[in-house]
Amino acid sequence: MVVDCTCFPPSFQVFPSQDPLDRADFNAVEYINALFPTEQSLANIDEVVNKIRLKIRRLDDNIRTVVRGQTNVGQDGRQALEEAQKAIQQLFGKIKDIKDKAEKSEQMVKEITRDIKQLDHAKRHLTTSITTLNHLHMLAGGVDSLEAMTRRRQYGEVANLLQGVVNVLEHFNKYMGIPQIRQLSERVKAAQNELGQQILADFEEAFPSQGTKRTGGPSNVLRDACLVANVLDPRIKQEIIKKFIKQHLSEYLVLFQENQDVAWLDKIDRRYAWIKRQLVDYEEKYGRMFPAEWCMTERIAVEFCHVTRAELSKIMCTRAKEIEVKLLLFAIQRTTNFEGLLAKRFSGCTLADGTVKKPEVPPPSTNPFLEDETGADADEIVMEKSDMDKPKKPKVPDNPFHGIVSKCFEPHLYVYIESQDKNLGELIDRFVADFKAQGPPKPNVDEGGAVLPSCADLFVYYKKCMVQCSQLSTGEPMIALTTIFQKYLREYAWKILSGNLPKTTSSSGGLTITSLLKEKEGSEVAKFTLEELCLICSILSTAEYCLATTQQLEEKLKEKVDASLMERINLTGEMDTFSVVISNSIQLLVQDLDAACDPALTAMSKMQWQNVEHVGDQSPYVTSVILHIKQNVPIIRDNLASTRKYFTQFCIKFANSFIPKFINHLFKCKPISMVGAEQLLLDTHSLKMVLLDLPSIGSQVVRKAPASYTKIVVKGMTRAEMILKVVMAPHEPPVVFVDNYIKLLADCSTDTFQKILDMKGLKRSEQSSMLDLFRLRLPAPPPGGDSAGSLSLSAPTPEQESSRIRKLEKLIKKRL
Repeated sequence: MVVDCTCFPPSFQVFPSQDPLDRADFNAVEYINALFPTEQSLANIDEVVNKIRLKIRRLDDNIRTVVRGQTNVGQDGRQALEEAQKAIQQLFGKIKDIKDKAEKSEQMVKEITRDIKQLDHAKRHLTTSITTLNHLHMLAGGVDSLEAMTRRRQYGEVANLLQGVVNVLEHFNKYMGIPQIRQLSERVKAAQNELGQQILADFEEAFPSQGTKRTGGPSNVLRDACLVANVLDPRIKQEIIKKFIKQHLSEYLVLFQENQDVAWLDKIDRRYAWIKRQLVDYEEKYGRMFPAEWCMTERIAVEFCHVTRAELSKIMCTRAKEIEVKLLLFAIQRTTNFEGLLAKRFSGCTLADGTVKKPEVPPPSTNPFLEDETGADADEIVMEKSDMDKPKKPKVPDNPFHGIVSKCFEPHLYVYIESQDKNLGELIDRFVADFKAQGPPKPNVDEGGAVLPSCADLFVYYKKCMVQCSQLSTGEPMIALTTIFQKYLREYAWKILSGNLPKTTSSSGGLTITSLLKEKEGSEVAKFTLEELCLICSILSTAEYCLATTQQLEEKLKEKVDASLMERINLTGEMDTFSVVISNSIQLLVQDLDAACDPALTAMSKMQWQNVEHVGDQSPYVTSVILHIKQNVPIIRDNLASTRKYFTQFCIKFANSFIPKFINHLFKCKPISMVGAEQLLLDTHSLKMVLLDLPSIGSQVVRKAPASYTKIVVKGMTRAEMILKVVMAPHEPPVVFVDNYIKLLADCSTDTFQKILDMKGLKRSEQSSMLDLFRLRLPAPPPGGDSAGSLSLSAPTPEQESSRIRKLEKLIKKRL
């Protein structure tokens, strides 16, 4: 056997010792040096050796004693093992004896409890038998009593007894195979059938249905009969209710026949007054006869609504040509008022499935167009911006009777839609006439660009129509009304807004004889007056308001209409129309300012720049441009104070139009001397600073210009400055000049380079050599590009397009 010594602790942990020989890190050399630290100590070497030998002898004696003591250990171990085995055998025998005794005890307990279990089963069966016999006795006696009471019409006692008999009979469902039990069950069913027929006969006798007046009245017998009907087949209860309501409304069908004068819509109030009287009469006479859970008052009202809807539909189809808008709205208003009265009085628990669905709670909405219009009069609904910016949660509809009668008017709502079409057409015509009579709005800089009053009137009328129509129907009529809205939104955009924009003699995209003659004669281009500028800004603000309100109108219409029809409501085309009006208004403002600056740019191109002898202040044409900017921009900015984003668009579009035009006129300044180029560079810098300050020019409040606008101005005017710096550079040596041009302008077009050479006044021979050198010095085209075509044949730049237009102008002038 191998013993792992690592599992035992070191000896010095078991037997602590101070002897150096017992240390784990014992070192013989150190130990000897400790015994003999000096040479003098070697004199005692014999004594030390004797001590060590004595110690060795003692250790040998101890080891010998231990070894001898272990000689008998194996024999003692075997003896101990045999004794342990004997003890285990004795213990196993005792356990076996205990197990045998336990089995005997268990058998004795089973024998003792067997009799007790038999007694328990006997007791359970006896109890069940006694209970079943009691039930059988109760059932037999109850059936006999039930038959006797049925013959005597003792419905009060029958109601309680029948319920008990039915409950007891349920206990015998598993015994139906026994003939006697099955016979009792058949007797109970027969008694129930007899009761049902008997009760129906009693009600028929009390309330005859053959056109006679109700001679019968409430009685205790009929009240008890209703209690019995609750226990019988539900069809008996439904038959009683049906016959009673039919008999109760028979007079209504006679009074309001189709050929009667009171049946038409103008006297619809009489129908509702009649049912109110009938319900009061019922409560007084028959209120206690029927059980409260039957809700007979509500059932009568609901059946009246169904009959009325059918009768109204029939008579309106017959006399459809006689239906007028006012008459239709009158009838609908009275009907919806009656439906609201029903909702206050009844819960709607008796409404049949599929006839009128209870309204569902709509999801929360963040539409700013929402307002609480149900509690306010239609004339008080004003759709101002401040009201629409306040989000309101949709009101939860709580009228389960909504549409139960008024649904019959929906097929005839085309009359209402046609009327609104006519009214809106007249409204647009009135707006046009008022605008012509009153003229454009007076300029009011303090308030900013005022929205045209007709815009608010139009949307107020829209909202009134929408609310009214949604109360009448949320189906196809709402889609038809939306189509009408779309039609007159477009008409308003073209007739009122676009139709009243001031007209210009020329546009940026074309030429007219008038503009060419004015330019040839050097006369001043016609500008918009202050009133016209304010009108354009007012139309722009109105179009912006219409755009935002139309979007909210679309959301509101989608909330009012049925979910299945939401996708058919789309006012995107009308919103695009207002966007076009906004774009046209901005373009007119840009064209006006752009045209005002044209004479100054023309004067710049006609100056003799080669004769300029010294650099002074900014040139007169720059002063003229700045003057026009200071005249127009503050007016436009103040009138567009409520729509800052469109003023920013105006600034961006003006910069995109003016800067290329300025560069084109710059190319016309030829030849230019060095001093002339310096003067032009000074003028360009002055214009650049004015353009950067354009959004806040003439304003007491200085605002930082938008980054998008600043980027356009810096990029465009920097190009103009680079052109002038290239012109100022000496053209000798040519290689340096060409490289300088490519570095400053990064323009690979030979047309632009040709214009630079013309501005410098070089001769054609010099220009030819310069162009050849320019083509050689051009950077290589990117790999994969069209290397077959020349760089000069690339897509034309705006400057090239403008140059072509100017050539066409010159040609026309010569012919004129």
